Amino acid sequence: MKTERVQAFSDGVFAVAITLLVLDLIPPPASTNDLFAALADRWPDFAAFALSFVTIGIIWVNHHVVFDAVKRVDRPLLFLNLGLLMSIVLLPFSTSLFARFLVQGADQSHVAAAVFSGSLLLMSLWFDAAYAWIGQHPALRRDDQQGTPVTIRSLVRFGAGIAIYAACIGIWFISDSGADHPGAGGDLLHGRSGHHARRHHGLSLVNRPSDVPGSPRG
Repeated sequence: MKTERVQAFSDGVFAVAITLLVLDLIPPPASTNDLFAALADRWPDFAAFALSFVTIGIIWVNHHVVFDAVKRVDRPLLFLNLGLLMSIVLLPFSTSLFARFLVQGADQSHVAAAVFSGSLLLMSLWFDAAYAWIGQHPALRRDDQQGTPVTIRSLVRFGAGIAIYAACIGIWFISDSGADHPGAGGDLLHGRSGHHARRHHGLSLVNRPSDVPGSPRG
């Protein structure tokens, strides 16, 4: 199967997911006496919106770069891509959950943080699996993308990102309060990976997102 339909469908899912983020930004009532204070009180919602928007945007860039190196898709890659899209659709919910419980449910914020880290872990696993599948099947790649090695360093980066998200989940469950930047370390790893992949114009199995969580930006 050609990649056009996969990319078009994926772009549609990304577009819907990133647009739905704004639904959590509910304006204060017109009867509010201090609008600035009312907006300031809702900083978790704005933070969740910004974080999810940037995360989904970076994953979309990574997805575009990776699939730009593919000339056709097979059935396993289709299902791996569906898994990734499922995790993308869940991300707005998990981010909103964490932002809400960070302020309103202090005693449960660690659970919300674990759910958020878990959604990033799930997204990373799906993206890594799809990226690894493409890297291990040269027949799927464009002719000018052949011969690109799957380096040990790239595999280490993949594993490191996944390990960080998994560790965050454990930390949040052990802790009795959520952390300020769950999964931040993994996001930084992803950021480097996208740049590295694009620089080599091929699938050298670098880590994922290029600035945030998800996968290589290629």
